[in-house]
Amino acid sequence: MSDFTRPPAAPPVLTSRELALFQALVEREAGIHLSQAKDALVANRLSRRLRELGLTSFGAYYTYVTERGHEAEKVRMLDSLCTHETAFFREPQHFELLRERIFPDWIAQAQAGRRARSLRVWSAACSTGEEPYSLAMSLLEAFPRGSGWSLEVLATDLSTWALARTQEGLWGLERAATIPQPLLRAYMLKGVRTQEGMMKAGPELRALMRYARVNLNAPGEWPPGPFDLIFCRNVLIYFGAEARSRVIGGMVQRLAPTGYFFLGHAESLIGVDVDVRSVSANVYTPRGWVTARY
Repeated sequence: MSDFTRPPAAPPVLTSRELALFQALVEREAGIHLSQAKDALVANRLSRRLRELGLTSFGAYYTYVTERGHEAEKVRMLDSLCTHETAFFREPQHFELLRERIFPDWIAQAQAGRRARSLRVWSAACSTGEEPYSLAMSLLEAFPRGSGWSLEVLATDLSTWALARTQEGLWGLERAATIPQPLLRAYMLKGVRTQEGMMKAGPELRALMRYARVNLNAPGEWPPGPFDLIFCRNVLIYFGAEARSRVIGGMVQRLAPTGYFFLGHAESLIGVDVDVRSVSANVYTPRGWVTARY
């Protein structure tokens, strides 16, 4: 049979033993728990790296990733296995809470001399940037330039690919559907010529942003607090119980006394021992901070 008619080689099969190796590695490195049901996902997402490296089995890839000197490939592996589902103003009730209650409370406190006119916000699993830029737009609406407030939004993610997209601040126009029209007009630029069909974060948004790769499973590498808002939404559902408890405890410790911690709609503090009070659905504040439930 000639080379022209030779059938393509069959893709490698991920064995249960190989899956177990990757499960242990990913949970050890990133805190992410891959269930047995994720075998197809793991195989599909890692197959490309096998092809590019010329490896013929997932076991060989595991050996390659764990060898000394291949730390960059370990980062690529984790990038491949990360989930990047997100949207602008996702879970809008959280942004309504900021706009209607939390931001006005902070403004009143500053006017009464009970807090500084500065805010630090951490989007702790920023994916491709929709969440931190939504926060930046919300902040600028409540604390516009010239109001005397200092604003900072720190966007972090485990995935270097997602973080690069966040820094680029460029999305397809279809992503604009969930951005309120006044904010879209005020803060986003519409692409022209080679960027037609795209939108880009405007300079006012970019002035607020800071970026860093952060592994939530390595608290010793986290940015120092305090933060007034910490959004860690829809990522801890992928963590094992021990890692989830450790991450939440570390984040609460980084909250300012009047700060707020936000989880995703499918997450909770059940089984986690932290000294916080619930102020709204999946929103918490340090117990010593007295405020009404919203």
